[in-house]
Amino acid sequence: MLPSAEHSARQAVAKASRLLGFTDCRVARAIPTPYGGNLQEWLRRGCHATMAWMERQEEKRLNPSLVLPDARSIIILAYPYTPHDLRTAPGRIARYAHGHDYHKLIENKLADLDETLQLHGGIQRYYTDSGPVNERDYATLSGMGWIGRHRQIIHPQRGSCIFLASILTTLELPVDAACTSRCGSCRRCIDACPGGALDGRSVDARRCISYWTIEHKGSIPEEWRTLLGDRLYGCDTCLDACPWNRFARDTHDTRLLLPRILRTMPPGRMLALDDNAFTTLFRHSPIRRIKREGFLRNVCCVLGNIGTPDDIPALELALQDSSLIAEHALWAIRRIGERAGTPSTP
Repeated sequence: MLPSAEHSARQAVAKASRLLGFTDCRVARAIPTPYGGNLQEWLRRGCHATMAWMERQEEKRLNPSLVLPDARSIIILAYPYTPHDLRTAPGRIARYAHGHDYHKLIENKLADLDETLQLHGGIQRYYTDSGPVNERDYATLSGMGWIGRHRQIIHPQRGSCIFLASILTTLELPVDAACTSRCGSCRRCIDACPGGALDGRSVDARRCISYWTIEHKGSIPEEWRTLLGDRLYGCDTCLDACPWNRFARDTHDTRLLLPRILRTMPPGRMLALDDNAFTTLFRHSPIRRIKREGFLRNVCCVLGNIGTPDDIPALELALQDSSLIAEHALWAIRRIGERAGTPSTP
């Protein structure tokens, strides 16, 4: 018996996705998300902090047919990144940001899958954390995994070190069974979060290290500077605490690995990056989106927490930089002086 057109399309996209490096491909119906109330409550409580863009397409986030009229199915794909911290110099970078910007890398692959689906008569829209689609909701509905208490998808065979991508299509594809939570009574991620951002149901961005180091523009309040610890960009603490991530595997894509120069460059040397050097160093990296000023602000915070008197000359030069960088450099100099027992004010 020949497979139906729907099954043929499903098999074709699954095969193509494997060839493109995706490690899982699932399908959910393109129905309004049954978890939409969670997003609305999160926004109402102001947990998105200054991320006003989260409000602008609220209705589309709840209903995929407002993104693609006549959408029938949502394909959810997983692409792994490394679960291991490859940086040997002081200062941590969130592992998803070790290599190339995943948005560009994965969207190129989604364009190829779009062409495959067009051959079967489909019209598509595709995204990877870049459009008005609650990918985690549909990952749960597709059986990809469940949303853990850290609010990341947990894949039962690969943990949370995966990028999610979604393809909305007008094709009526065979769907997978939804997944239920397997977190049980575990609350390790909640207890580990340095800012207390997790309550088991949502993430309060106002208390999240990733928010302060990536999304927040301008000065970081002093009480949050100390909580950054040695985090230069983002935070993996909740993922490190999750026992399911013992199943996470290394990525097969070397473009997602940390370049050698970033593995060994200490934070003090990063303060010497001018605009051209910053752009060159991070030209493929998601770190580029916070721009040089935002990154060096973070570097100053890290030096304030873990720096030594040897870092003071670099910080003193940073006092001549923008007012934002200078403010955080001055704070770092004071903190280093207090630790060394020689408080000083430049």
